[in-house]
Amino acid sequence: MTDLLEHARWEEPSWEDRVPGPRRWPWVLLGGLALLGVLYAGAAWWFGERVPRGTTVAGVAVGGQSAAAAEATLTRELAARAEQPIVLTSSAGEAELDPAEAGVTVDVEATVRELTGFSLAPQDVWAHVAGGSAEPATVVIDDAAFAKAVDAARKTLDAEPEEGSLSVDGGTVAYTAPVRGTDTDAAATADVVRRWWPGQQSVEVVATEVFPTVTAAELQRVRREFADVAMSGPVTVEANGVDFEIAPADFAPAIDLTPADDGTITPKANDTALRKIVHAAAKEAEAEVAARDAVVTFKGRTPSVKPSVVGVRLDDASISAAVWAAISSTERTATVTTKTVQPEFTTKIAKATLPKETISSFTTYFDAGGARVHNIKLAARTINGTYVPPGEQFSMNAVLGERTPEKGYKQAGIIRYGRLAESYGGGISQVSTTIFNASFFAGVQLDAWQAHSFYISRYPEGREATISWPDLHNKWTNTLDGGILVQATTTDTSITVTYYGTKKYDVEATKSKRYDIVKPKKVVDDSESCKPQNPVDGFKVDIGRIFRQQGKVVKTQSFTTRYDPADDITCRSSGSAG
Repeated sequence: MTDLLEHARWEEPSWEDRVPGPRRWPWVLLGGLALLGVLYAGAAWWFGERVPRGTTVAGVAVGGQSAAAAEATLTRELAARAEQPIVLTSSAGEAELDPAEAGVTVDVEATVRELTGFSLAPQDVWAHVAGGSAEPATVVIDDAAFAKAVDAARKTLDAEPEEGSLSVDGGTVAYTAPVRGTDTDAAATADVVRRWWPGQQSVEVVATEVFPTVTAAELQRVRREFADVAMSGPVTVEANGVDFEIAPADFAPAIDLTPADDGTITPKANDTALRKIVHAAAKEAEAEVAARDAVVTFKGRTPSVKPSVVGVRLDDASISAAVWAAISSTERTATVTTKTVQPEFTTKIAKATLPKETISSFTTYFDAGGARVHNIKLAARTINGTYVPPGEQFSMNAVLGERTPEKGYKQAGIIRYGRLAESYGGGISQVSTTIFNASFFAGVQLDAWQAHSFYISRYPEGREATISWPDLHNKWTNTLDGGILVQATTTDTSITVTYYGTKKYDVEATKSKRYDIVKPKKVVDDSESCKPQNPVDGFKVDIGRIFRQQGKVVKTQSFTTRYDPADDITCRSSGSAG
């Protein structure tokens, strides 16, 4: 244990040493800081009443001015600018907006308030010491009004994207680059206006790009991988032992480069067009041979059969596969398979369906002499010997063609618009009526015929057919089991049309009584072209065919013939016949 009373261990101050007092330097420091604080606060208060020196607002110098003076300066300097149109610019064009209509105004009071006011923040105080900077005005925008104004200006600010194109028309690769469109973002553009207007009257809009469906990269890829290859040269086709070339300009119309909905392009062939192009080239190169029907001719009633010819045709599926592969690659040769094509009317069918017997015959009569009879005989000679194979159609207009003086036809009486008149070929309606009745009793299919406008007593009532070039026809189809030889012979007072073939039906004609009778009118005509005309009643009559085979009725057919009345016409002109 230590001995506390041990003298050697005690230390006592000397009576001459000063007794230690309280420390003063912390108080001095605190006092200095307090003084600085008072000075800082005073400076902040004094600065807060003024705009930092060197400050500009929208290009207007207001540095060092009091709040009131700055407001007056900005109001004066910005008023005129704030009334000028806001010019919005884009890559597509530019448009002017009326600030008032667009809901855009400058809030001068708020602008100055942002630059002044008491603040102890060091950065604010330092701004006054070091000097201010260029500041924007506080711009207030009615977003709905601004968006409406932008929408009205879109026709000049916005642009639709322009699709590019890639074509091989004419055998030449043609490329047009796509162009991106632009779509103005009204809200983002409003933010830009808040930042720069009215310091800048012209403001570039914020816009999003609108991309075309097909990119330039896709078009260039297809050009590189397909179009340039396809148009690099002709394609050689090997078929039926013959080689022939098809030039790019010829097969280009069969190439389809239509983009898909997702903007990708897959080159493909228009099969119908490609096959047509290749068939035409093959025919010209004699790689294809058209099938030819047998031809039956007669000398009198003695037949002669020119044999049919089997055709050769390129196979369509092979064209689509092989020729398209050659177009699409650097291997420019296509080997196409062929197939035989049988004629419809073969030699065998022609011989088996030669006429064997008289099917039907009909005769009509006329007065001898005159242009009318001349035309009847000329038409009968032209029609005589016409052969109609099974299933084929006979057309009187097709056989005779237009009746012209160059063919030997003369002007003779016709009926035009219910009046007697004259025309080249007048009279051959009697040939048509005789053919119609031969067809009627042969049992063939009656396709097109038209009765005269009024009844002529030399023809069977309701069972006759007029004709005119080019649109009034007498047509029938051979629906019998063999070919039909048409023989037309004349005397000075008659024409007889006889069909030779294979008889299928016994045909009986039926006829109703006349009904819906209309009496003619009396007409006095003073014109130079008038022709007198005897009156004939107008009426309707029902005509029928009964088809029998081995005495049994197998089908029936009926139709109604309508006749207009033939007016009683008296001519009083000095130049008219009377």
